[in-house]
Amino acid sequence: MMSQQYNTYSLIKRIFKGYINPYKLELAIALFWMLIASAMTGVFAWIIGPVMDEIMVKGRQEMIMPIAGGLFFCLILRGASTYFHTVQMGKIGHHLVADIQRDLFNHMIRLDLQFFQDNHSGSLVARMISDVQVMRSALAEGLTGIGKNLITLIILIAVMFYRDWVLALAAFTIFPLAAFYVAKLGKKLRSISNRTQNAVSLMTARLAQTFQSVRQVRAFGREAYEAEQAEQTLVDVRQLNIKNTKTSNLSTPVNDILVGIILFGIISYGGYQVANGSSSAGDIMSFIAAFLMAYEPMKKLAKLNNNVNVGLGAADRVMSVMDIPVGVEKEANLPDLRAAKSMDVTFEHVGFAYNNGEIVLDNISFTAGAGKVTALVGPSGGGKTTILNLIPRFYDVNSGRVLVNNQDVSSISLKSLRDNIAWVSQEVVIFDDTVAQNIAYGSDKSDENSVIEAAKSAFAHDFIMNLPQGYDTPLGESGAKLSGGQRQRIALARAFLRDAPILLLDEATSALDNESERFIQESLEKLQKGRTTIVIAHRLSTIEKADTIIVLEKGRIVEQGNHHSLTETGGLYHQLRTAGQDI
Repeated sequence: MMSQQYNTYSLIKRIFKGYINPYKLELAIALFWMLIASAMTGVFAWIIGPVMDEIMVKGRQEMIMPIAGGLFFCLILRGASTYFHTVQMGKIGHHLVADIQRDLFNHMIRLDLQFFQDNHSGSLVARMISDVQVMRSALAEGLTGIGKNLITLIILIAVMFYRDWVLALAAFTIFPLAAFYVAKLGKKLRSISNRTQNAVSLMTARLAQTFQSVRQVRAFGREAYEAEQAEQTLVDVRQLNIKNTKTSNLSTPVNDILVGIILFGIISYGGYQVANGSSSAGDIMSFIAAFLMAYEPMKKLAKLNNNVNVGLGAADRVMSVMDIPVGVEKEANLPDLRAAKSMDVTFEHVGFAYNNGEIVLDNISFTAGAGKVTALVGPSGGGKTTILNLIPRFYDVNSGRVLVNNQDVSSISLKSLRDNIAWVSQEVVIFDDTVAQNIAYGSDKSDENSVIEAAKSAFAHDFIMNLPQGYDTPLGESGAKLSGGQRQRIALARAFLRDAPILLLDEATSALDNESERFIQESLEKLQKGRTTIVIAHRLSTIEKADTIIVLEKGRIVEQGNHHSLTETGGLYHQLRTAGQDI
């Protein structure tokens, strides 16, 4: 669970500088209309005096229409200006949401894979949507409240001092106590808000995981278990929201008690003043009207403090993600990878361990020759997938170097490196888009003919044409409308279209039946010609044609050669084949 990271001042300063400052002109316009609305509230309170003295007490008929007309105009202008500033602040608030979500997404998408392994996708979505919306609500209400309510309060206090400065001083002696209480309440609310947003993230993650795994849930009959887990998560969020509501509304009874005390004093004092002839009834009524109207912005300012602290709790979580450094992209303006039709990939004494400290690769050295096929084999957990992950710099090595075309991957731009790599993973990713858009993903060759040719090369064209809308058929979330083999062939078509000089295949044929695999192997042989291919595969048909086979065990290279030489030596490769185990 995330703790508070920033003090209030630094957090507000950062938000203003980064997100509110670009809209200072729009904010100034909104503040102008707030000033008009607040001024009209003060005018209304001031006019109450003449209403009482000139009309009610003295009965001057000639004053009825001017005073009544003035009140009518005052209320019309206040209503119109309130509408204008509310709409303007709403627009600013929605701009803030879009800007923060844009920056948050742009930052998260560049973070290391370790970040996504440590944080559930549902939790990240909650940061993007729930937390930012809470921030927007607090910021919009905060700016409006500070602007309108503070100006209104100042104007009404001025009316009160104008009517009776002694009474005004007496009325405000008790408010420092209220301010202290509200500040203490705000700190507590910020802590509760942080916990609430963490709970919402956990809830979102839990629900997303269940929905994504609904087939497994149904297959294992775990509906009741998942419902129980979801209920517990929902109860936690509910309890925190109730606590937030109770705490945020504690200021209301305290404020009402204070106002009651002050009103008792005003009426008692004012009554004696009118009876003694020291003040007119209009002065006292105008004072009381100003005080009662001032109570509303005072109450809103107290509420505003609560809302702002709730928003700051959400802002803590958002900014803590924005401050996570981008691990592999430490330097800007690095040179591009030198272009070539095919490139060597070399590992020089590479060592690597994940965050838990467990060594995954230990002193790995080999060269995948340009235009050659290099197969990585060995027992599960040997480090095969990690080797593939280091080539496009999904992670940085702890020691040694990874070279592509004799250039250290850490000294060239990430974009140019990854532009020269096509990746087909065992975990096929299909986007909730059309077939054509899925094949064209990651390639500039998005014209119809290129997409169709790539699909034909991957033996996907026939089944695509049998779909309801052909290449324009939406595939649903994670390609739910396709079989495993069909998803794999879409992924292979994507690699064909990318046409990169380095091809990384991680169990690229694992989901295909024997007949489909035969066709795919023929297509891959064409694709591999003149390109550097590094493949992880368990099927012998994929491995035996490789130019070089690297056998890994517990993060070390234990054998290296071709299929024939490794079979003859009788080492681990031969043992795995003889035992019938995956290689």
